[in-house]
Amino acid sequence: MAKAKRLGVLTSGGDCAGLNAVIRAVTFRATRTYKWEVFGIRDGTQGLMSRPLDYLKLGHNTFIGDVLRAGGTFLGTTNKGNPFAYPMPDGTLKDRSGDVSDGYHELGLSALIVIGGDGSMRIVRRLAQQGDMKIVGVPKTIDNDVRYTEYAVGFTTAVNTCVDAMDRLAPTAASHHRIMILETMGRDTGHLALNSGIAGGADVILIPEIPYTLAGIVAKIRSVQEEGRNHALIVVAEGCRTEKGEAVTVAQGGGEVRYGGIGQYLSASLASQMNSEIRVTVLGHVQRGGIPSARDRVIASAFGVHAVDLVAQGKFDRMVAWHDRGVIDVPLASVVEGSRVIDPMGAIAQTARGLGIYIGDDPH
Repeated sequence: MAKAKRLGVLTSGGDCAGLNAVIRAVTFRATRTYKWEVFGIRDGTQGLMSRPLDYLKLGHNTFIGDVLRAGGTFLGTTNKGNPFAYPMPDGTLKDRSGDVSDGYHELGLSALIVIGGDGSMRIVRRLAQQGDMKIVGVPKTIDNDVRYTEYAVGFTTAVNTCVDAMDRLAPTAASHHRIMILETMGRDTGHLALNSGIAGGADVILIPEIPYTLAGIVAKIRSVQEEGRNHALIVVAEGCRTEKGEAVTVAQGGGEVRYGGIGQYLSASLASQMNSEIRVTVLGHVQRGGIPSARDRVIASAFGVHAVDLVAQGKFDRMVAWHDRGVIDVPLASVVEGSRVIDPMGAIAQTARGLGIYIGDDPH
C-alpha cells in the first residue's frame, strides 16, 4: 500500500500486560519493512481529541531498555470518556466524535491500529465509519472475551497472576484449616476464573455462565473434608451473581457502580453451614499489572506484525485473531456483535468436571 506512509497506533480500555509488545511489533514492522512513520496516540482516542494533538513519534530508540518487559502501556489508555457522549466540565455530555476523526486527518494518518477489547472496538469502529478512518483491531483483555480469537493479549499473564495467588493461599489455608475464596476479575465471562482455577487446584470455581447453588458448594467442600483434607480453595469471577441471580456491586466515586463483593457474599452465606474459618482475597488490579508472560509477548508480537501487514494489503475494518496456533484476521463487524463466553459443555468446563471441581449445576 504505497500511500500508507503515516501509521497511528493507540491502546484503549483497561490496561493489561503485553500492550507494549504490540506497539513495539507495530513500530518495527512498519518502519523496518515498509519504511513508514509511526505515531503513538496518547491516552486512547483522547490524544486525537486533544488540541494540540497528543501523540509521540515512535522509532527503534523508543524501545531501548525495558519497555518490552514492562506491564501496562507507555502510551497511556482510558476506559472512560466515550467520544459520542463525552463528559464536559459542567456535567453535560457532548458528542465529540468529530474531534477524533478530525485529529486522525490532521495528523495525516493513512491508517490506525487500535489495541482494545470488544467495547473499544465497537466505539472506534463507529468512529471510523463516521469519520472516514481506516482501522485494524488488535484484541487485548484479561477477560479473554473478544469473539473469534482464542487468546487476547494480557490473558495468560493474568492467569499466571491468579495461579500464583492460589499457590500462596493454599499453604496458609492448610496451616489454619481454612476455606480460601479468591475473587478474580471477569465482568461477564469466566475465562480467567475457570482457567486459573483449574491450574491452581481449586475445589470450586464459579463463573457467570453457569448457575450454582450454595448447597452444591457445601456438598463439595464436605466431600473434600471427608477425603481427609482440612482446607479448600474457591475461585469466583467478580461478575458472578448470587444464588438468586442478583448482581453484587460496589459504588465508586462519581456515582459509578462496578462489580465486586461476590467473594464476601459467599463467605457470609457459607459461614453458617461450615465449621471451617473462611477468608476472602480480592486480587483486583493486581491481575492487570506485572511483567508480561512469554506467551503474551509472542502473541502480542504476532498480532502487531499481522496488523501492519493488513494495512499494507489495504485490508481494513478487520481484527487480527489467534486461531489454531496461528494468526488470522476477521471482520470487525462480526467481532463487535457480542462477547465470547464460556461454553458450559466445552472442553475447559468438562475438564473441570472431570477433575471433580464443582463449577455449578450440570447443564444436563
